[in-house]
Amino acid sequence: MLLRRRRMRARARQATFRAYIAADRRSPVSELAGQLLRKAFPDHWSFLLGEIALYSFAVLVLTGSFLTFFFDPSLAEVPYTGSYRPLQGLLVSKAYETTLQLSFDVRGGLLMRQMHHWAALVFVAAIGVHLLRVFFTGAFRRPRELNWVIGLTLFLLALLEGFCGYSLPDDLLSGTGLRTANSIVLSIPVVGTYLSFFLWGGPFPGTAIDRRLYIVHVLFIPGALIALIAVHLILVVYLKHTQWAGLGKTNRNVVGLPMFPSFIGKSTGLSLMVAGLTAVMGAVAQINPVWLFGPYEPDQVSTDAQPDWYVGFLEGALRLMPGVETNVAGHTFMWNVLLPAVVLPALLFLVLYLYPLFERWVTGDMVEHHLCDRPRDRPFRTGLGVAAVSCYAVLIMAGGNDVMALWFDVSLNMLTWTFRVAVFVLPVLAFIVTKRVCLALQRHDRRLLEEGEETGEVYQDVAGGMSESHEPVGREQRYKLLVRDVARPLGDPGRSAPLRSRIRASLSSWYYGERVDMPATAEDRFQAAGRTIDPVASGTGKADGDS
Repeated sequence: MLLRRRRMRARARQATFRAYIAADRRSPVSELAGQLLRKAFPDHWSFLLGEIALYSFAVLVLTGSFLTFFFDPSLAEVPYTGSYRPLQGLLVSKAYETTLQLSFDVRGGLLMRQMHHWAALVFVAAIGVHLLRVFFTGAFRRPRELNWVIGLTLFLLALLEGFCGYSLPDDLLSGTGLRTANSIVLSIPVVGTYLSFFLWGGPFPGTAIDRRLYIVHVLFIPGALIALIAVHLILVVYLKHTQWAGLGKTNRNVVGLPMFPSFIGKSTGLSLMVAGLTAVMGAVAQINPVWLFGPYEPDQVSTDAQPDWYVGFLEGALRLMPGVETNVAGHTFMWNVLLPAVVLPALLFLVLYLYPLFERWVTGDMVEHHLCDRPRDRPFRTGLGVAAVSCYAVLIMAGGNDVMALWFDVSLNMLTWTFRVAVFVLPVLAFIVTKRVCLALQRHDRRLLEEGEETGEVYQDVAGGMSESHEPVGREQRYKLLVRDVARPLGDPGRSAPLRSRIRASLSSWYYGERVDMPATAEDRFQAAGRTIDPVASGTGKADGDS
């Protein structure tokens, strides 16, 4: 028996080897595999955010596949006869009934449901934080503009995927969300009523929306996500990973762990941690208890109705916008819905998609960048990012103004007006404060280079004066402080220059006019410029290494 097993293993190895040889003779398998396995990946915790998103998506696919065996998206009404006694005998939709069946009558069903929901929240959060890391470190610049666009599209699709899944159970909470979505569609001038009738299969609540959302949720969006993730990963491998400045790290190389075995081992461990943590949350942290909300009834609205956090900013914008409508040529413009729920998100994503092109136009920078910016070295960009985050935070809180008013026993009207003022004032204050903090940190870096680091030892001289000793900063830290890839502001084109050139020069001075230059010798400047030079031999650009 033992000899037979050994022979079978030997034959399997020989067959595998022959198949590999046959494939290698007809395609560059060995060459590509060797290059891929030797690929270096920088080792830094901030680069794990994208991997967390990837592995949470894998959990989503696995748990979602399990749920599809039991869920029925039909809105046909049936009497509920399941295990949950408070609802027994009540007429509910087939979608709601099968959701309850998954929760109470299918072994492991509730765990899979809750794991799926938690994984969705982690997936969206990881993509969002990953995009913030890319923005603040300048990793969206050439040659990664396409990956920035793909990442934003993934984030947009993740939001849509989450909303579709959130709406499927046909409970009172998700039905309230669909009612809001229907109002948003209706607010679109001229075509809104036609779109609503088409999507819902008739007047709200319609009869077809759940089946259509189900197909979109399990087929179209997952397929698009898988395709875009594959393209994103291919581009990451092809374009090289960005890295933080450090000894031996330049704009022309990548220093890190080889894919095999170091990176694969760590990445596998991270995937198991993500899956395990999602399972723990699904087991001990209740989420979306649809049996408490009851089935959806068009004439009822759930109390404390709050959407998942990633669309909470839309809820907040809707609550802050005053009730304003205009009638033009027989068409009603519902500005109180159209502006916060249609125009606002459209402008938001349009600005995000175009930002890399805008910054490149302002700086005239055509150089490839593979070193990450420290946020303090780009105070204007960092200020813009923090201002946007603060505005988003205000809208998120405004989406729960009724709950906050109840818990803190304050006036709902007063709280709403506070948020209305804060949504305009707080981003401006956040931008100013962030920019000042970044410049202060740059001055701190300059002082470190000039005076060195404090040793903690205090001396008293003969005259009785007290002084503190310093020691020069280490070689690694000095490298990080001196090797900066910051563009110089464009010069004044003069009054006779075209308006476009003058606007560009003004924006450039806003972006890079305020800066703190680091004390460095001519040799230091030469070495820093060499570390940040364009890796493409024929590349040209106005960005130069700054010390």
